[in-house]
Amino acid sequence: MKKTTRFLALFLAVLMVLGIFASAVMAAEIDTEVIDEKWGKPTFAYGAALDEKSLEETMKKLDIKNKDNVNFVKVDAGDLKKYLGGETSDSNMISSILVKKENKGHGVKVIIETPENISQVKDVQYANAAITAGVSDATIMVAAYKPVTGEAALTGVYKAFEANGDALEEDRIEVANEELETVNGIVQEHKDEEGFSSEELNKAIVDIKESLIELKKKTGDLATREEIEEIINKALKDYDLDKVVSQINIDKLVVFFNNFQNTSAIDSDAILKQLNELGDNLKETIGNYYQQAQESGFLDKLADFFRSVGQAIMNLFSR
Repeated sequence: MKKTTRFLALFLAVLMVLGIFASAVMAAEIDTEVIDEKWGKPTFAYGAALDEKSLEETMKKLDIKNKDNVNFVKVDAGDLKKYLGGETSDSNMISSILVKKENKGHGVKVIIETPENISQVKDVQYANAAITAGVSDATIMVAAYKPVTGEAALTGVYKAFEANGDALEEDRIEVANEELETVNGIVQEHKDEEGFSSEELNKAIVDIKESLIELKKKTGDLATREEIEEIINKALKDYDLDKVVSQINIDKLVVFFNNFQNTSAIDSDAILKQLNELGDNLKETIGNYYQQAQESGFLDKLADFFRSVGQAIMNLFSR
């Protein structure tokens, strides 16, 4: 019994250290203690379901330190219907976002501050859909004080941009919503299957968009259905997803990408640049985490810790 208790204590210590590591390399990127951005202030778009207590809790999760340096925008069920076309009540408007407009070349970066409470949508899915809608060069932080799917968070992004005079095109928002629904549907269907990776699927989505835009620039024509399917199949194969993603999924992607190329996004050099930035960010993320940990000396400390844990386990079971 004592050995089991000691082992559990060691296990919990390992989890604690890993949590410290994750928080160290994923620090918040929007500083609300100073005003230094394109809109004058970052915008906090919060769900209408939040009361005073949950609002304060959500602000804390988004690391909002100075309320005076943030613009507040409430997001209600009417906004969800306006931007996403869905029906709900204010009581379901929980997820909130803090968005900061950045300098050109920054790209769209999304940080989910409460991954334990955003059950379905990943950061790259948010970024991909936001770019489709016309969002550019922005840092977006997402948080919820209790578990939600996370699909409605983009409502706050769209309203924040409109509140700052950067209204997005209606047809592109519509297609962005279709993208989130389509991609998330595929992710949920295959998430437990061996060989499937939502990260790789999102990389494939970026590549497909880039290929369609470049094809239009090169030929002057939109891709045919056959060309779209060929581009999709190539991207899925490039990311080792061709044996997992079904033909039914591919047919849904064909419909989405056909709608995508029938918006102004297909002729946008800006969206191509944002997609390039997103693709580069996806490739650099893991390397950046490693570099941050290495530079801080954390990796050496982590190695020492696990060596001590290993020795402790050996000592525990040798008694």
